[in-house]
Amino acid sequence: MNRRELITLLGGAATASSLRPLAARAQQPAKETTMPVVGFLSGTEANTFAPHVAGFRRGLKEAGYVEGQNVAVEYRWANNQLERLPVLAADLARRPVSVLFAVGGLPTALAAKAATPTIPIVLAFGSDPVKLGLVASLNRPGGNVTGVTFLAAQLGSKRLDLLRDLIPQATTVGFLSDPQNPTAEEQTRDILAAGQALGRQVIVLDARSDRDFEPAFANFIELRAGALVVGSTPLFTSDRKKLVALAARHKIPAIYESREFAVDGGLMSYGASVVDAVRLGGVYVGQILKGAKPADLPVQQSTRFELVINLKTAKALDLDIPDKLLAIADEVIE
Repeated sequence: MNRRELITLLGGAATASSLRPLAARAQQPAKETTMPVVGFLSGTEANTFAPHVAGFRRGLKEAGYVEGQNVAVEYRWANNQLERLPVLAADLARRPVSVLFAVGGLPTALAAKAATPTIPIVLAFGSDPVKLGLVASLNRPGGNVTGVTFLAAQLGSKRLDLLRDLIPQATTVGFLSDPQNPTAEEQTRDILAAGQALGRQVIVLDARSDRDFEPAFANFIELRAGALVVGSTPLFTSDRKKLVALAARHKIPAIYESREFAVDGGLMSYGASVVDAVRLGGVYVGQILKGAKPADLPVQQSTRFELVINLKTAKALDLDIPDKLLAIADEVIE
């Protein structure tokens, strides 16, 4: 073999060798990319919680995640059947999800914590997580739980005070409570103490389901309650349109815990912005997906509170809203 033939042979071998890895790579299937999955657990109904879901998605987006693009969300709704929450939470934990987001009251938070000791959990609810044993402290939660807490049960006295400013002649005020809610006793103590301090007689009646709403309102009217404070509970939030309609039918001025009640025709609402709290929870979920640990994320306390007044409803009740209330209102619905 002469020199020219040897060079040609070696060159051909090199070319074939360089092509083989390319061909092999071309034959390998592309690796399937899987999105992280977030479990979304709520004790309420999907249709009544739509604004909160939108807030959650805004929070995810702020953290760099868009549902359907780089993160998937599995939703589980108890539809106010709180006894279903442990089963729903366990289902999400078995999936398993990367983060479990629990919103909609203390039963939801407890079900999430009981479902898994390892999967990161982000809560958004209106109770003290330290007092309830969900986290070690607000600044250093420890374990696998963190989230956002907002005042709900502790605002009954403020709502009663706002009703006094609106209807000073109403010396007897009703309080509608859900005894199945773990914070019911705390809410009742709070509003009874506020009533005593403000010189108001407070009548407490219970509603365990929407079937109890009509009898409770009838009793409030019979007992001559001049106004009504509706307690904080997922049941009332989900069935808010029924409560608002009953208050309108019986012509009883009522104050509720969240803006959604006033938007749906309630006279007045005062409370933390649950939508904003859920948004903050969405941000935390995104941070955990990026590698943050719940134990190192301080529990946030929502500081955004809203007073919303529905002037159309006030007119239907022949009420004139005092200027001082209009001046401090965050939103006036006309």
